[in-house]
Amino acid sequence: MARGTDGDGAQGNPPSFIPTGTHRHTPASAQSRSSSASPSRADSDQPAAYRPLRQRRRSTTGRTTARKSGIPAAASAAPSPSRAGSDQPAAYTPLRQRRRSTTGSSRNATRTTARKSGTTAAAVVSNTPRTPEDANGKPRKHHHRILITLVILVLAIALTLFGCWNWVNGQLDKGDWLTDKSDTVGTSWLILGSDERDSSGIGGTESDTPGFRTDTILVLTKPVHGNSSLVSIPRDSLVKYDGDYMKINAVSELYGKSSLVGAVEDITGQKIDHVAQIKFSGLNNVVNALGGVRLCYDHDVDDPYSGMKWQSGCHTVDGGSALAFSRMRYSDPQGDFGRAARQRQLIGAIMSKALSSSTLGSPSKVKGLAQATLKAVQVDRRTNPATLLSMARAFKSATGKQGITGSVYWTDPEYYVDGVGSAVLLDDARNQGLFDDLAHGVHKPGTVGTAAENVTQ
Repeated sequence: MARGTDGDGAQGNPPSFIPTGTHRHTPASAQSRSSSASPSRADSDQPAAYRPLRQRRRSTTGRTTARKSGIPAAASAAPSPSRAGSDQPAAYTPLRQRRRSTTGSSRNATRTTARKSGTTAAAVVSNTPRTPEDANGKPRKHHHRILITLVILVLAIALTLFGCWNWVNGQLDKGDWLTDKSDTVGTSWLILGSDERDSSGIGGTESDTPGFRTDTILVLTKPVHGNSSLVSIPRDSLVKYDGDYMKINAVSELYGKSSLVGAVEDITGQKIDHVAQIKFSGLNNVVNALGGVRLCYDHDVDDPYSGMKWQSGCHTVDGGSALAFSRMRYSDPQGDFGRAARQRQLIGAIMSKALSSSTLGSPSKVKGLAQATLKAVQVDRRTNPATLLSMARAFKSATGKQGITGSVYWTDPEYYVDGVGSAVLLDDARNQGLFDDLAHGVHKPGTVGTAAENVTQ
């Protein structure tokens, strides 16, 4: 086929076969006509099918957007409120510009946006996304409701805790226990167990056994930093009070509560900050309120004095068996020292179960335990619910793996004194050094005292 030219100099081939290189060059007359219509390459005489992909997308997206939104094509092609004032459809307005055109939060911003976009203010407002603020720039009301709800919740919790605090504090039986000894480092509690009988008949009645003795004497120490400790003082420890020698378990009955505390302070060299005394009947009720506790003892026992019947091993026991477990000494090869060790075990078991998730997770069990404990315990006048909680935590720490337990040091466990009988002669110098270390938190975990030394030898 012969090849010729038209009047404009363009090749005679159909447009679909025009070589790629000639797409970029148009005659001068064509350039003048196209420039008068649009400055864009997208408006050249080339068919749409061969326009560059970028141009085809621009020419079709506006129609697609119109079909999806249901807006007439003419409306979709309305000028965009761009800063450059280009003729691009709104669909192609850069994201940054679209955000600026829809984020006005005042009337002035709305009017300005309307003027630039060529639309009405109402249309702009209707397309503006909701913000956490109203038309006046104020937070919406639901934020106020959330804040009010939180305040009410905090107040409810505070009132509940305040009510519990007042209820517990009102139930505490307080007595004059403390002395005027100067404060020392750390915090010390004196834990006492009394064989004083009451109307419950547990362990006998008051008419059967008049008076009382302090059968259990424990010193719980919590240093500012370091390990807590729980150390026993034998009930037969020899002390001198008001010029007379006696066993320490008789001091409270003969001279009063603060005199017993003073005798313990003389042994330890430390200020006793708080006191808690529990009676036999109270111990029985506390264990029952917990649903029993697990205790271990590696001897078979049938002791008629305490009523303890035991098969070697570990058992979960009720209040009556726990009471016998803490009182028995005549059938124990270590006598009173063995009993002191079992008393520490029992108190540790009570504290551990009282602070367990199974107990704290049961409101009825917590209430029953609180009522039983408050009826069984007498404390000093400075004790409050916070100090009781701190004491329970120190107990749990002292009887744990990093705690310190044991007994005081003595030089003669069977020291005889006329009018007193056989007593335990304590080693005053070693004991004051021991409690000084415990109060400063410098003693290593483990078992302390002469009884522990005798076992290891």
